[in-house]
Parts: sequence; structure tokens; C-alpha cells
Amino acid sequence: MSATNVYGTPLECCCTRPRTGFFRDGFCRTDDENQGHHLVCAIVTEQFLAFSRSRGNDLITPRPELRFPGLKPGDRWCLHILRWREAYEAGVAPPVLLASTHQQVLNYVTIDMLRELAFEE
Repeated sequence: MSATNVYGTPLECCCTRPRTGFFRDGFCRTDDENQGHHLVCAIVTEQFLAFSRSRGNDLITPRPELRFPGLKPGDRWCLHILRWREAYEAGVAPPVLLASTHQQVLNYVTIDMLRELAFEE
């Protein structure tokens, strides 16, 4: 894998419990065949989960057929960049792990927006 994060360094794993990412390999990455943009590694909050559900995207209810365990506050998950930006604009965006967030998100948000809500260990 040659994906890079917003720092321009190798993309770090977001989470393996629950196993996240389009490829369910723990990384917020994509490829040319996948048009998804689930590239933001976030630590979901109760506020964000409620916001997402109100927008028609229920991230709480498990969907085993999609290999989706359902999320609870504190879980790390690869979020779609446009949903994260929408939540940011509404004041409910969850914290992000920059080293695990794909560089392509910078096509949709600024590094300053991400740094505002950066959570680094």
C-alpha cells in the first residue's frame, strides 16, 4: 500500500476493532475502482452519530450483511469526507487522527479545519 496521509507520510492504520475502511483492513484508503471517499479517520461522538442518523446515515445499527458492526461513541471509523465536512459546518464534527486520514481529503477541506479537531495520541 502506498497511500499517504495529510502530512504526506505513509498512512497509518485507523482501527481494527471495529475493522474499518472500505477494504475493512483498518486503513482509510481507496482505489480507482472504488468511488468512495471514506478517508477521514475519526473518533465518533454521540453528537456526530445523532447528526449522521438525522441525515439518513445510521451508523449505530449493526449491518452484518455489509460487515458493519454499528458504532458507539469512542469508536474509530473511516468517515466519508463530505459527511465530515457537513458535520464540521454544523458544529458537530468528530475529532480526527491526522496520521490516519488520507491526503485526498485536502481536496475537500483545509488542513486547518482538520487541525482544529485533531486528536493525536
